[in-house]
Amino acid sequence: MLANAVVPCLNYPDVRAAADWLCKAFGFRERLRIADHRSQLQLGTAGEGVVVSQGPKPWLPIDSTHAVMIRVGDLARHHRQAGSAGARIVSPVTTYPYGERQYTAVDPWGHVWVFSETVADVDPEAWGGTLLEDNAGATEPSGRCS
Repeated sequence: MLANAVVPCLNYPDVRAAADWLCKAFGFRERLRIADHRSQLQLGTAGEGVVVSQGPKPWLPIDSTHAVMIRVGDLARHHRQAGSAGARIVSPVTTYPYGERQYTAVDPWGHVWVFSETVADVDPEAWGGTLLEDNAGATEPSGRCS
């Protein structure tokens, strides 16, 4: 898994074609494939990565071509703070079978943010993922945009 704290999540009409092109053009490596609708790509060894998803909105509760996923340590507190500050919560705190608890918010300018907290270390095979490259010791959310 990757150590990214900030993960760009980009929607494409054809995930396979996008992942192949990004790997060829920009030097990414495909690390994790989730059926035919999502891939985690890695660049370098420091955990730089991006997620590509089938677009325009298979996993986002709002029509958008992108989202930024941020790892946080206390998701419940973060969710309360965001709501109190006026963030539009478009997906409530939800725990997913891949070991992440997440919520989605939209800022006043329309940018989509997914906040994620790891709650369990779950083998991707258990929830339908295919691990293509194992980076022992690092962590990254495997959530809706991963």
